[in-house]
Amino acid sequence: MAQKKAGGSTRNGRDSVSKRLGLKINNKNFVNKGSIIMKQNGSKIISGKNTFYSKNYYIQSLTDGIVIIQKKKNKTLIEVNNVY
Repeated sequence: MAQKKAGGSTRNGRDSVSKRLGLKINNKNFVNKGSIIMKQNGSKIISGKNTFYSKNYYIQSLTDGIVIIQKKKNKTLIEVNNVY
């Protein structure tokens, strides 16, 4: 008969929840005012015309319009063009 109880593994079972980062509205799609276009950590992608950074670097739209994603050399730029 064993003299000690089974210890079990205490190092397993802790996995972080994913943050669901990335592009939420694709290129040439319609977006409403205030909706999130991109979730990111830090300013990897630049906000352009009619967009702004929220306090956690999410890119949101200032107006209703169509999302335009442009790549220039090393930078990616997200803009919103007005429909009206």
